Amino acid sequence: MAGRKATITDIAARAGVSKATVSRVLTGNAVVAPDKRDAVLTAMAELSYRPNLMAKGLAWGRTFTVGVLTPDLASPLYGLIMAGVEAELHGLGYQALFASGAFHTETERRALEHLVQRQADALIVLGGRLPGADLLAVTGDLPLVTVLRAGPGKLAITLDNHYGARLATEHLISLGHQEIAHITGESGQPDTEERLHGYRDTMTAAGLTPRTIPGGYHEDDGRRATHRLLDNGIRCTALVAANDQVAMGARLALSERGLRVPEDVSLVGFDDLPSVRYAVPPLTTIRQPAREMGQAAARAVLGLLDGVEVQPPGFTAELVVRASTAPPGGY
Repeated sequence: MAGRKATITDIAARAGVSKATVSRVLTGNAVVAPDKRDAVLTAMAELSYRPNLMAKGLAWGRTFTVGVLTPDLASPLYGLIMAGVEAELHGLGYQALFASGAFHTETERRALEHLVQRQADALIVLGGRLPGADLLAVTGDLPLVTVLRAGPGKLAITLDNHYGARLATEHLISLGHQEIAHITGESGQPDTEERLHGYRDTMTAAGLTPRTIPGGYHEDDGRRATHRLLDNGIRCTALVAANDQVAMGARLALSERGLRVPEDVSLVGFDDLPSVRYAVPPLTTIRQPAREMGQAAARAVLGLLDGVEVQPPGFTAELVVRASTAPPGGY
C-alpha cells in the first residue's frame, strides 16, 4: 500500500466484504448490516481511505455543500450560529460555504448569487436586509431556511424578540426601577423594532414613561448613545441595551462618566454572548440559543433537501440574571 491511495477493492479485502457492500456504506443509499458497516469503517480508518466526493456527488446529483449567507462574518452572535451550522453539517457529511452580505442589500444579492453559482445543494440565510421576493428570485427552488428573519423560505427559525425585551424590562421593574431607558438597535432591522416594542409595551403596561435613544448593534454604538443620553439629561437608573455588544459600549460610557454598574445604573443586554459572563460585573442578559439555532437550521435544510416534512423548532428567549442588575441606588 505504500506510495498509493487505498481503493474500494483494498477496503473490501481488509474488511472481508464485497466491493458492493463497501459502496453501499459509502453512498448510504442502502441498508448494511451493523457488523459489516463497522468492519468497513474500521478498514477505511486503518487504510486512511478518503472517499472521492466528486464521484459521490455525481452518483447522488449533489455537491454535498450548503451555502450560508451571513450579514457579518465577524459578528459574535452570527459566529455562534455559523459554528452550529458547520458542526452539524460536518457530522452529516456536508460542507458549509460561507459568504457575507456586509449589511448591504446589493452585496447580499451578489453573495447569494455566488453561492448558487457554486452549486450549493441548499441555502441557509442568517438575518440580512435582502427583501423576501429578491431572496426567492435568486434562490429559485433550492431548499432554503432562514434564521433570525421571517421567511420567505420553506422554514424560518426565529426568536420572539418582543418577549425577550419584555423579560428584560420586567426584570428591572421587579427590582424597583421606574426610570428605565432603552438603547435601540440598528434602524430598519426587524429585531430592532420588535425589541423596541417589547420594551415600550412593558413600560406602558406598568404605567412608566419609555425613554429611548437611537443606537445600533456594535460596542461604539452603545458608547455614543449612552453619552448622548447623559448629555441630554435623560435620567435613568437602568438601561436595556439592544444587544450585548451595545451593553458593553454603554458600560464603558458609564464608567467614563463616573457611574457604577449596578450601584448607579443597572444594565441588561440581549444575546448572552460567551464573553459577557466575564465582564465586570458579569452582564445580565437575554439568552438566545444561537449555536443550537444553527444546528437546527442545518438539520432542517438537509431534511428539506431529502424531501422530509420539517417542523420549525421552537426557541424561547431566556432571562439570565447576573451582577449587572440590582435595586436602584440613585445618582
